[in-house]
Amino acid sequence: MQLISIIMPYYRKIDFVKRAIKSVLNQTYKKFELIIIYDDISLNDYETIKNYVGNNKKIKIIKNKKNIGAGKSRNIGIKNSKGNIITFIDSDDTWHPKKLSKQLNFLNKNHYDFIFCGYKKIFKNKSIKVTTNFKCLKYKDLLRSCNIGLSTVMINKKIINNKLFTSLKTHEDFAAWLKITKKHNAFFLNEILVNWYDVKNSLSSNFLQKFIDAYKVFYFHQNFSLIKSFYYLMILSTNSIKRKV
Repeated sequence: MQLISIIMPYYRKIDFVKRAIKSVLNQTYKKFELIIIYDDISLNDYETIKNYVGNNKKIKIIKNKKNIGAGKSRNIGIKNSKGNIITFIDSDDTWHPKKLSKQLNFLNKNHYDFIFCGYKKIFKNKSIKVTTNFKCLKYKDLLRSCNIGLSTVMINKKIINNKLFTSLKTHEDFAAWLKITKKHNAFFLNEILVNWYDVKNSLSSNFLQKFIDAYKVFYFHQNFSLIKSFYYLMILSTNSIKRKV
């Protein structure tokens, strides 16, 4: 059996993190390690999390010396991972119990290196299923619409390094997927295996921050011109809105 490394950055999500950890521990595929990167200078939540996981040998907690953000925290997780398969979960998301087993089977059966699945966005009064019509997402497709949810991916470690993520506050995952798809396509497993929750005050729900960071992805990280960056920003934003209606 292959060892899967699961990387979870943590920053002030104490009301949700136990739910996320439980969904990992409830996986039917059991050969995994969960690496939690504690990214808060305040240690108020550290003991709570440590007590919750107890002496579980599958779980490792790494404390950052200062707050460096989710992206760079994931890079630390990659650097400290032992598995040849890498996955990510945010501390306010949850997984279907068969998420790892179904994805690993899909990855190995088809000899893929980078895959993702569908997910459900859960709001206070409604939920939306996010999927894609693409069986295979190429770089040029991803530029126009980021259909890849952070907590839905599974990656062969051999195609990435521990500098995969940028220091952007949001869209750091989008920048990472673009980096990978320049050489390796992303393949879609058409199943809903992840729940994404609309959490109050979450950076991912801050539209202005996401708009600014998306522009930075194109202008700074893809080295596009000013006009080309705004062109793709408008397309990306339009397609994002379409997925929500």
